[in-house]
Amino acid sequence: MKIKKFDITGMSCSSCVAHVEKSVKKLNGVQSVDVQLLTNSMTVSFDDSQLSVETIEDSVKKAGYEARVQMTASEKNQKGQPLRADIGKSEADSLRKRWWISFGFLVPLLYLSMGHMLGLPLPPFLTGYANLMSFALTQFLLTIPIVLVNKRYFTAGFRALWQRSPTMDSLIAIGSSAAVVYGVYALYKMGYGYGSENMAMVNRYVHDLYFESGATILTLITLGKYFEANSKRKTSDAVTKLMNLAPQTAIVIKDGNEVEIPVEQVVQGDVLSVKPGQTIPVDGIVLSGSSSVDESALTGESIPIYKQVGDKLLSAGINQSGFMTFKATKVGADTTPLRQRR
Repeated sequence: MKIKKFDITGMSCSSCVAHVEKSVKKLNGVQSVDVQLLTNSMTVSFDDSQLSVETIEDSVKKAGYEARVQMTASEKNQKGQPLRADIGKSEADSLRKRWWISFGFLVPLLYLSMGHMLGLPLPPFLTGYANLMSFALTQFLLTIPIVLVNKRYFTAGFRALWQRSPTMDSLIAIGSSAAVVYGVYALYKMGYGYGSENMAMVNRYVHDLYFESGATILTLITLGKYFEANSKRKTSDAVTKLMNLAPQTAIVIKDGNEVEIPVEQVVQGDVLSVKPGQTIPVDGIVLSGSSSVDESALTGESIPIYKQVGDKLLSAGINQSGFMTFKATKVGADTTPLRQRR
């Protein structure tokens, strides 16, 4: 069995989590799936002889989301990348950009559709019975960019609805689509009214335009998602900083010699050494030596803790004074910073 972690983008609620889990669990060879909304991540245990990472990513994509396998610390170190890509920042930046574009088109749209209720003047080419069609078409044209920039709600929402697993995006897509589609229907009825010289029909349907309703739904939902993404990002940043405390390499004692290896290659039972000023790479138990260890980033305890033979060491703790050797008890994803992330 192989265990892989993925970064997931596009999730916004518990229904999204359930949808992603359902889409991956149905794949042959999958043993377990754990999706975390807060960290936008997914851990999959699967049989690599039956299933590939690409197949898992495609399954998530078909469900309406994006999945990207996380690289190991050594792979990211070779490419000069941080321990964990800032997925939350890119998602928040994208939502902010979408909101500003939506807001920029929504303001004039609301002015046109509702300004007369406040006695606000309209341009002459949009007033009077002769310009009712121009008045309606202008609203439609202002709505199109808002729909396009937020098209993800429609693609993900209707895809989830088609698969009989509706999410919050499905509700957004249905609500805004109903307003826009009915507005297009009203445009055609107005055109028919002009063609048949039925001004009563034109006057009726010009009051049945709901483009601003659909556009407002999309704009406000995007703003709410931006605030949510920002909050998640701040939480994720705090967790990521904790993860980045763990060193990339460890010094293992083999046949009486000290050998520096990537921390991913350390296995349970290995004997490691840690010198003053170095960061403890994995969890373990002190075999020889003693020292004061700063574990404030992990436990919140501001005073360094004195460690001696038999005491437990936590990964990401900082050895402050003495030289110690210790036996690795928890490595990889089981070390303290990564367990706290989960």
